[in-house]
Amino acid sequence: MTAKPGRGRIPAFVSDLNRDPVSRMLFWAFGALVLVFSIVPVLHSIRGHSIKDYELWYQTAQLAMQGRGIYPDRFHKFDFMYPPPCALFLAPFSLLGQTGLIVALVIVNSAAWIASILLSVRLTSPGRDRPHVLLYAVPTGIVVIYVWGNFLLGQPTLPLLALMLGAFLALQHKAQFTAGALIAAAAAIKAFPVIAILYLLYRRYWIAVGSLTLVLAFLLLALPTLVRGYPQARADLRRWSDGMLLKYDEHGLAQRAGRSNAWKNQSIFGVANRLLRHVDYDDKYEPHTPVYANLANVKFSTVNGLIAAAALAAGLWYIGVMPRRSRRTRETDAVEFALLLLLMLVFTPLAFGYLFAWLLYPFTVITQRLLNHRSTPLLLSAGAAVVLLALTIPWRITAQTYGNVFFATLLLFLGLAVELMRMGCHASIARDAKPEALPI
Repeated sequence: MTAKPGRGRIPAFVSDLNRDPVSRMLFWAFGALVLVFSIVPVLHSIRGHSIKDYELWYQTAQLAMQGRGIYPDRFHKFDFMYPPPCALFLAPFSLLGQTGLIVALVIVNSAAWIASILLSVRLTSPGRDRPHVLLYAVPTGIVVIYVWGNFLLGQPTLPLLALMLGAFLALQHKAQFTAGALIAAAAAIKAFPVIAILYLLYRRYWIAVGSLTLVLAFLLLALPTLVRGYPQARADLRRWSDGMLLKYDEHGLAQRAGRSNAWKNQSIFGVANRLLRHVDYDDKYEPHTPVYANLANVKFSTVNGLIAAAALAAGLWYIGVMPRRSRRTRETDAVEFALLLLLMLVFTPLAFGYLFAWLLYPFTVITQRLLNHRSTPLLLSAGAAVVLLALTIPWRITAQTYGNVFFATLLLFLGLAVELMRMGCHASIARDAKPEALPI
């Protein structure tokens, strides 16, 4: 069924609710899920229960409002690990009080979740056909537990994903300045999205690179200077840079020395260090009996060499499977963007469970490919990845200790890389692609 001319995707989806009982049931189930996820942290605040990171956000926002230092001196560990602009973004919400701040943040998370789903579908099915209902249901169902973690803890993973997907859509519509600005906003909230600049450089999106650089510089220094004064803004930026960007040794990363090597960290840094070195994988701060899971015991420098080699190999393979400019289509771009997000997840230094809500988009790409094309390698890699992710349910600590989420993400990368290579080798792609479907 095709959409009528002039009708957008969201109206088309909404109109389907009146005709398709399955779509209607899924829509109301999703609405109930969003409502429950939003209400729980608010009720925890009202009843005086633990509110996880929301308490830290409120305290930090209050410091920013009062013009005080966000981070302690270099002799003390700081709890707020995000860039200085993030505290400024939170500051207005603190005027609502602690519970009001939580209400505002769960609304932001809910909106970002909905936007991420719609943007994922838009990026993976840009044609005139109505998106299949499974494009909404399957990826959301797979990552729902990670989405829940963001609501419960108060983490900003969903807004980051919405910003990145918005940037990808902007690139497809030749709005490079907007794309760079959106990625800069994401990096100002949590630093690791800045890695995307490497992709922009390789694809020669020069305006996007310039936009990202200028907007990020404004958010990191100019905006804090306007609000808090230059001395305080400079001190905050320096303290955050020294404590987060420039702190990595055999004891761990940044402000999470022990926890960065513990079972919760599913990045290559965490998995490689605890499996290849004799380091404690428990994440408790208080004294405890150390526990180990290492399969080898090599030097810290050797582990870093292996990480660097893996990053180089993955990056070169990514470049190798990316189609030439003349053979790019919106379909290949969808896979290309998914691979970029997967690489960012694997190689960001700290990747705790909630961050893998980003798998929403790669699973949307995979669902779309499997609905429209027969691909046994992609089906097998995605199925194996889902099984690995599911191991967290019966063996939460053991499975994550040995990197089940990390290896699942790696499997998705391998499967989609093979799929993109297959798409690039298919002669009909360049011949059948319409001129207007080719991005710059």
